[in-house]
Amino acid sequence: MKATMKELYEGERPYEKCLAHGAGTLSDTELLAVMLRTGTVGETACELAGRILNQPGYQGLSGFGRIPLERLLKLKGVGKVKAVQLKCAAELASRMAKSVAGERLCFGKPDTIADYFMEELRYEEQEQLIVLFLDTRNRLLKEKLMFKGTVNASLVSPREIFLEALEVHAVYVVLVHNHPSGDPTPSQEDIKMTERIYQSGELLGIGLVDHVIIGDCRYYSIREQKALPNAWKGKDA
Repeated sequence: MKATMKELYEGERPYEKCLAHGAGTLSDTELLAVMLRTGTVGETACELAGRILNQPGYQGLSGFGRIPLERLLKLKGVGKVKAVQLKCAAELASRMAKSVAGERLCFGKPDTIADYFMEELRYEEQEQLIVLFLDTRNRLLKEKLMFKGTVNASLVSPREIFLEALEVHAVYVVLVHNHPSGDPTPSQEDIKMTERIYQSGELLGIGLVDHVIIGDCRYYSIREQKALPNAWKGKDA
């Protein structure tokens, strides 16, 4: 028989604990157990949740968001329904974080850009380059994933970025990309790519506002850190 919440002592049931004291009193394992509802043979829902949160290479909540669906399906006690529920819960958490960050998003403030994309990009195992296209009042016209894989100066084409910018009548662009290593410090390739795009934009009259690199709960703004000494002189963000 499956071990359910009812089989736990009342004081140990996450559902009852939430009702009595609020969801904030539940541990990560207990929160996940509430979503799972049932365990498996010889294992309570809390024990199953603990096993999921301690998967090698995917430990903790940060790891939980990155567990592939295929791997979840292979775990004992996690069928298709539970696997889909868990992936949807992780995606919902990411979207909620992005929605909250969007309320204070300002394209001239790199910390707000980093907050907006942090939960979306910090778990990605491949580099991605997202370009934001803005109008004359710094309002977002379009957000587009332009490149995925290795983001460097030799592979990223300014032509594709500015063709898209011209199509949507953008006046400014912002670059956002992630470092799967978790360290947002730009490489020399990152600097070269930023410089190429900045210079191309200057020729076309389309300004590069910033290039924000996302790490694990950290970010790096190339403009803020003045990593391009000959760019943006005398220009407001």
